[in-house]
Amino acid sequence: MRELSRKLLPSTSALAAFDSVARLGSFSLAADELSLTQGAISRQVSGLEEQLGVLLFDRTSRGVMLTPAGADFAKAIAGALSQIRSASLHAMTKRHSDQLNLAILPTFGTRWLMPRIPGFVARHPEITLNFATRIGVFDFDRDGIDMAIHVGPRGVNGPEWPGAECTFLMEEMVAPVCSQDFLSNHPVGRAEDLLRLPLLHMASRPGGWKHWFESLRIGASVSEGMRFEQFGSVAQACIAGLGVGLMPLFLIDTELASGQLVEAFPHQVVSPSAYYAVAPQAKSGFPPVVAFRAWLMEEVARYRQEIVAW
Repeated sequence: MRELSRKLLPSTSALAAFDSVARLGSFSLAADELSLTQGAISRQVSGLEEQLGVLLFDRTSRGVMLTPAGADFAKAIAGALSQIRSASLHAMTKRHSDQLNLAILPTFGTRWLMPRIPGFVARHPEITLNFATRIGVFDFDRDGIDMAIHVGPRGVNGPEWPGAECTFLMEEMVAPVCSQDFLSNHPVGRAEDLLRLPLLHMASRPGGWKHWFESLRIGASVSEGMRFEQFGSVAQACIAGLGVGLMPLFLIDTELASGQLVEAFPHQVVSPSAYYAVAPQAKSGFPPVVAFRAWLMEEVARYRQEIVAW
């Protein structure tokens, strides 16, 4: 009886690891979200499968996919995990109504947003910020998130996000970059020369290189290459001399200033992607959301003025 009870009550760490992989479809993304190693996530999921006696994921060379049993299990535990997260947040804070649970993009959050957050804290000391890393569209209610910084298609309507309001923040100017040593060993005299070099790709910008070449009226097909899930990883790969990455320039100010990265070809273009502040419609009037959105728009306006001054 005790053995049956143990099997029916998996550890919350194993459930959290499984839930993250199920939502993101990636062990590496789940590792980033939970601040664990990919190996730790894999061990948690494997242990859960062994405990339940059920295969939850099909693992292939192209990634992981939920099995039918895994999909049913993920759906069943999602609500319970959301309730546990909400209850934990409530227990940890004395003024739950003055909390803002904010989902941020990894590189944008660390490079652009975090250096500015002290300004918000100074203006609104009554609001406690809780940060979570999220990539792509997710369920606000299930994840207990009040607001998100999201990247989506640039345009009038912004990204598709059911039941949410999307406020445009900024565009991103991109250019091909690499290390100086790499450029010295692989001279680029014209844009077409890049087509014979290893081009690094971002999973969230699948058409980035195609758009860049088309802006120069170059219609050649772009070859497949290394693919990354975070711009920080692309920058490090470029510094290591693995190839040329198409990077938003405002995210690599430090590397460009230090000479760790240089432009491989002098052509900058506005990306098809842009940044948005997204909040569920039910939270549009929530005071912490209203305050953070207003402050964020001020910071974006100030940043644009700085760019013009440069």
